[in-house]
Amino acid sequence: MTHNIDFTSFKTLAFERRDRILTITINRPETYNSVDGDLHDDLARVFYTVQDDPDSDIIVLTGAGKAFCAGGNMDWFQSMIDDPSIFERLAPDAKKIVFGLLELEKPIICRLNGPAAGLGASIALLCDVIIADSNATIGDPHVKMGLVAGDGGAVIWAQLVGFARAKEYLMTGKMMPAIEAERIGLINYAVPTDQLDEKVYGMAEDLAQGARQAIRWTKTVANIPLREIAHQVMDACMGYEMMTNLSADHQEAVNAFREKRKPKFVGR
Repeated sequence: MTHNIDFTSFKTLAFERRDRILTITINRPETYNSVDGDLHDDLARVFYTVQDDPDSDIIVLTGAGKAFCAGGNMDWFQSMIDDPSIFERLAPDAKKIVFGLLELEKPIICRLNGPAAGLGASIALLCDVIIADSNATIGDPHVKMGLVAGDGGAVIWAQLVGFARAKEYLMTGKMMPAIEAERIGLINYAVPTDQLDEKVYGMAEDLAQGARQAIRWTKTVANIPLREIAHQVMDACMGYEMMTNLSADHQEAVNAFREKRKPKFVGR
């Protein structure tokens, strides 16, 4: 079968078809699928691309290897400290990632195969259904890197678990086990490793056999409030995160991570 969509331009993502189900895999296992400029660029485009794919109805998003997505890459962070204009250029793409997920009409299931941190947690939680390996962890440690949780965390966490829990986890940057994430309603399911694919693709196949228009447009109307929230807060989120990119605390966090020590924050 000839597919009209060319996925070869994506440097960091792999694609696999199973009938009408398209699996997108973040494919940088050697770096625990950490985010760099190439992956950020790909994530900004991919959800708009798959919307136009005529050969899929359901999307599964997962990571290669041991991690789902380990958040920002330290070399990438340092490059944006050294040249802040890099951060300025990626801010519009950060919005595209969030809106790409919220505007995608096709149901998207997150197959959370391992740790999801920072932007990795945001893209997982912006999916429609999140099914995790029970050994996985999830959290948004932006603040531990001296950064504002601006790339989606402020949009989605409070909508899933309420403001009190969301602010606790966003302000502390704690990672939590998938079992805990399921308990508080952050994700849908945490299942044993050997049951992950059965649960993910069982649900994907159920959705693929359903009434396509009814399912797509139910997702669309359910996401209207989320899209409105994202429109309200994303510019401020990225503006504040851009300011913390220039902070001494962010540079200290990057240095501490590389030197395998605890950061000594000074509040500026």
